[in-house]
Amino acid sequence: MNYLRSWGALSVPQLRMIITLAIAVLLANIRQPYPDIAPLQHVPTILLVLAAPLLLRRWPLSDGSVASVLAFFLLHTLAGRYTYSNVPYDAWGRAVLGISIDQAFGLVRNDFDRIVHLSFGLFAIRPFAELARRYGGMGRKGAILCGLLFVGAVSALYEIFEWLLTIVLAPGMADEYNGQQGDMWDSQKDMAIALVGGAVTSFWMLVRAGKGERGHDDRRRSG
Repeated sequence: MNYLRSWGALSVPQLRMIITLAIAVLLANIRQPYPDIAPLQHVPTILLVLAAPLLLRRWPLSDGSVASVLAFFLLHTLAGRYTYSNVPYDAWGRAVLGISIDQAFGLVRNDFDRIVHLSFGLFAIRPFAELARRYGGMGRKGAILCGLLFVGAVSALYEIFEWLLTIVLAPGMADEYNGQQGDMWDSQKDMAIALVGGAVTSFWMLVRAGKGERGHDDRRRSG
């Protein structure tokens, strides 16, 4: 009953976002091209959809922060359908734009996974900083900087979790599931690009915070 009440307590925009993510996961598994591997990619997203009402009831977030989480998981869901390593973005580029993305940027591997790791850094800072300020009593700048540390820590823990998950559930397909594509430094590069994304968002938020403080000081002086 409490679980059902949690769904009813959601704001309309946030309810729509959760439903959108659930539909995306469902669509990603229709006529699944990689049925032996891809479903593992969607386990965290399904758990998030189920737990989201309870989490948001206990730790409410703004619609903008929830939208940031949604944007990341939509990208993850798309990539998960093709097990990351097989997202046909180059074929899409040829069909829509008439160009080869791989040739244009000199890519020698499927780099869609890098986009998703970059997006984690870009989209994770805002919700974390909001939680740190609201429930941790941190200042705006401190919360943003801690958000960057959060991105680095979660990226490292995810790489470890991802590897352990495949060793336990699909040891014969570990390399395919993890999307290493033969690169022994894949995990380190994924973590680095997530930090790049986090640094970009952190810088943008710090600049905005600085402008907000200056505007507040100007209003105080003029008053």
